[in-house]
Amino acid sequence: MASTKTQIKQMIENGDEGKIYFAEDFIAISNNEQVRLALSRLTKEGVIIRLAQGVYVYPKNDPIIGKTRPGMEEIASAIANRNHIKIRPTGAYALNKLGLSTQVPMRSVFVTNGSSRKIKVGKNTIEFKNSSSRKMAYSGKVSGLVIQALAELSKKNVTAEIIDKIGVVLHKENRVVLLEDLKLAPNWIAEIILKIIKRKNV
Repeated sequence: MASTKTQIKQMIENGDEGKIYFAEDFIAISNNEQVRLALSRLTKEGVIIRLAQGVYVYPKNDPIIGKTRPGMEEIASAIANRNHIKIRPTGAYALNKLGLSTQVPMRSVFVTNGSSRKIKVGKNTIEFKNSSSRKMAYSGKVSGLVIQALAELSKKNVTAEIIDKIGVVLHKENRVVLLEDLKLAPNWIAEIILKIIKRKNV
């Protein structure tokens, strides 16, 4: 019978490049100690990359830059899917994602309906913050992101330049979904977005 390492390696190499794995994905092959030892050896051999404790990726191989890692949101989404929870970008990460800030945050913060926790990913951190059901209820990806970004900025920091940028990204959102999400937003944010809608004809 093939060793634990060989079985795990075959399973990974038969999968897609860029796929994120968790140590527990291989529980049917062997016990926890043997699985983690095999994953450690496969990491040293360069077959996989360790992203965080118990989290690995079978990297894509770019012909120019070589092996690539998934982005923070992709890692966060994989963890959320594993834990059967919902997440939504918030804070400085939401601002950066929308192009409202050029600063790349060291912490990627997401609100979640799951437990609060922090996950170290290299020099960066993914943080899940348990939030109210209201904040998690936004249906639109773009509108929810915009609402979270404005909340991070606060009303006094919303400039004409930011309003123009928000007007551009809101065109990507379904109008019906957007209007429904505004019912859940703080009043001052809803007022700003409604003005943008009328002015930009979103």
